[in-house]
Amino acid sequence: MRILLTGFEPFLGHALNPTERIVTELGGKNINDVEIIGEVLPVAFSTSASRLIELYEKHQPDAVIMLGLAAGRNRITPERVAINCNDGEVDNEGQQQQDAPIKAEGPTAYFSTLPIRKMVTALTEANIPATISNTAGTYLCNNIMYQMLDYLNERNLNCPAGFVHIPASHELALTNSQLPSMSHEELVRAVEVVVTTIGQNINK
Repeated sequence: MRILLTGFEPFLGHALNPTERIVTELGGKNINDVEIIGEVLPVAFSTSASRLIELYEKHQPDAVIMLGLAAGRNRITPERVAINCNDGEVDNEGQQQQDAPIKAEGPTAYFSTLPIRKMVTALTEANIPATISNTAGTYLCNNIMYQMLDYLNERNLNCPAGFVHIPASHELALTNSQLPSMSHEELVRAVEVVVTTIGQNINK
């Protein structure tokens, strides 16, 4: 089994993005018979989702896990739903969107097709704080989740896909005393638990 695991480059003034380090470290590794394809995405409304879809077409993975930083959260949060809306701060290209549909006439929302409840259960059993989140926001994290699921749905492709937000790493928290954080090692372990759970719960 092969899983496409993506993260993002730094954004919104953060000195670093822990998801970038995680996917770079795990890319090419085998975790409990799951091969990881690690890729870093730009933070740009114009190219993030198209790059993700290019990577899917190139690698033809069995599942897609999109990682993103949720600075301020204190636990691993698989996202339940992506909505058809772009809004928020400027991206890394200086572009800002407000109340804009991701896809004109597209569905209002898409639900994650990852086994998110089982993921949270496995993380909790591994003593890693986790809960399901019901909002991926309206920024790039929500954008790529929506567009990936829309792409798969339009083509009737049976590939589980979804988004998982992670807290700040200790390294990032050193630059902002207000951020709750987990160690890089704990974040990597959390992603490994997520990968293993997906590998055990989808059709190979």
